[in-house]
Amino acid sequence: MSALDAHHLAFAYGARHALNDVSFSIAAGSFAALLGPNGAGKSTLIALLTRLYDLQQGDIRVMGHSLRQQPRQALRQLGVVFQQSTLDLDLSVEQNLRYHAALHGMAKPLARARIDEELARQQLSERRHEKVRELNGGHRRRVEIARALLHGPRLLLLDEASVGLDPASRLALNRHVRQLCRDDGLAVLWTTHLLDEVQESDDLLILNRGRLVAQGPAHSIGGTDANLAATFARLTASEVSA
Repeated sequence: MSALDAHHLAFAYGARHALNDVSFSIAAGSFAALLGPNGAGKSTLIALLTRLYDLQQGDIRVMGHSLRQQPRQALRQLGVVFQQSTLDLDLSVEQNLRYHAALHGMAKPLARARIDEELARQQLSERRHEKVRELNGGHRRRVEIARALLHGPRLLLLDEASVGLDPASRLALNRHVRQLCRDDGLAVLWTTHLLDEVQESDDLLILNRGRLVAQGPAHSIGGTDANLAATFARLTASEVSA
């Protein structure tokens, strides 16, 4: 079963079309990179996948569940880390996670066990009582990943999660998410506009001006890093006005 299937998605803000007939699949347990320049439509796509925006055209299935027909079942399989942090800075790490568990209706004993497990996996156990505002950017992202995985989803979406991090923290976060994918069979959709966050083994989607202009294994689309950069530049080049 695919972890995620998007079928003929289209979305417009009035007369401006943000997405045009976008279709793709992500296999269970795979790491997929969604690459595109700023304004390509990545955040609109994430908003549709997470049901922040209602579908205007097409359908999305998460682990076989339609967002149109079975939204609760679909969203239950989904964990999300948004580009803008949604943590409460004045609550502790553990309090943020407890609040998320309560929103998902998790029983307190289960919530405690899952919080302990995720904090240990994110190497944050010793910081559980610290307020989020006291953490650096990389550790805040790890709290958000712990929160996203608390209810046991099978698909993790990260919308430009490395924005604002220093290069070392970006690299560490990227490696960490890939390790989660390998260890747990978790499917990951990682959106970015940075080529150095894509590896040749990734399933690659390139979005430009609301259209999916390439999809497939990264090594077949771009080959080496240099070729990927050239391919990306060609596929996302601005149209020349007449």
